[in-house]
Amino acid sequence: MSQLIGLLNRAKYFFLFILLELLSFALIRKNNLKWDVTMFNSTNALTGKAMAATQGAKEYLNLKDKNATLVNENKAILARVSVLEAEKARPDAFYKTDSLFSNRFDFKVAKVINSTTALANNYITINKGSEDGISSGMAVIGPQGVVGQVMSCSPHFSRIFSVLHMQFRISSEVVNAGLRKGNQYALGLSLWDGISSRRVNLGTIDRFKPVAVSDSVITSAQNLVFPPGVLIGRISKVETPPNTAFHQIEVELATDFRGLTYVYVVDNRMKEEQLKLETDNE
Repeated sequence: MSQLIGLLNRAKYFFLFILLELLSFALIRKNNLKWDVTMFNSTNALTGKAMAATQGAKEYLNLKDKNATLVNENKAILARVSVLEAEKARPDAFYKTDSLFSNRFDFKVAKVINSTTALANNYITINKGSEDGISSGMAVIGPQGVVGQVMSCSPHFSRIFSVLHMQFRISSEVVNAGLRKGNQYALGLSLWDGISSRRVNLGTIDRFKPVAVSDSVITSAQNLVFPPGVLIGRISKVETPPNTAFHQIEVELATDFRGLTYVYVVDNRMKEEQLKLETDNE
């Protein structure tokens, strides 16, 4: 106790100085309106920055939960969009699809845990497998568009060969106002050439089809794996060499494979029925 009293006694002039400083500030603030306003504004600015920093930290900590919520919301939206695409009858169609056919696609959310983009044949690994209802052959899409197809599964993981695989082909369709107006359908196959992770080539599009740069390229209705209308990308280049039957088209991919985090695995519930019918009639 005596040591504490001694310490306070030695520091008494320091505490007196602090007290006088506080008293001086109080008197200045009381008698100087401009200084008072400046002090008030500075305090408010500091308080605002502190609150903004605190809110930013809270939002960052909640990003995981928000991402999970958004992913599940996107899953519901994709399911609804696939139904609407299936229900859209072409102008020359004499039928309307039933509800069973329209709801044939099921979507499962998975997280990417490994991927490559610099190889000739690239793969993606996700954290869902056969125990989650995933099997080889299922389509995989992302928030921006087409991703690939399931190649193999273990109980808890699946391996996907992505669009950036030289053996992977996608049944594709170019859509634009000119084609719709003329009731035309520009169908082809998208295939990666192993060069850029941002582009694929689109082949077998008739040279007389009116296609142009910036036209959308989507999965076609003639597709056993992918739902129709899923974005593949947009045309970035069109050339039509003389004496050839088809355009030479480059498509800039919608999906950025270097930043892929979540994907949706798509199961066509009626795939086996279609395959059986086609096999039986060969």
